[in-house]
Amino acid sequence: QVRLVESGGGLVQAGGSLRLSCAASFRTFSNKAMGWFRQAPGKEREYVATIGRPGDSTYYGDSVKGRFTVSRDNAKNTLSLQMNSLKPEDTAVYYCAASSYNNPGPNVPLYDYWGQGTQVTVSS
Repeated sequence: QVRLVESGGGLVQAGGSLRLSCAASFRTFSNKAMGWFRQAPGKEREYVATIGRPGDSTYYGDSVKGRFTVSRDNAKNTLSLQMNSLKPEDTAVYYCAASSYNNPGPNVPLYDYWGQGTQVTVSS
């Protein structure tokens, strides 16, 4: 079965850093483009970042560009999101997702599997 499990969320002060991880349980992880999304209470799901296939090209939403870095470790079937210079508006539940498309970008319908999320709270 396919399973994605996020971890690493928590409470941090503005300007601080957190590193999120996503553990994937399927064998085709290395062939999947992976993405991060987030959703704050009362707001729509927002695109954060994607690492595509082939070549591991990366893309970021405008609100996080220059502050967040997405990476993957295919040997460990894990996806990571390094978040620096955090702002209160970054507060949200962060979701890991997998796609059958090489470059799904911010297009939610192109992602096939989703984790249950991890909470990130940034205090001012």
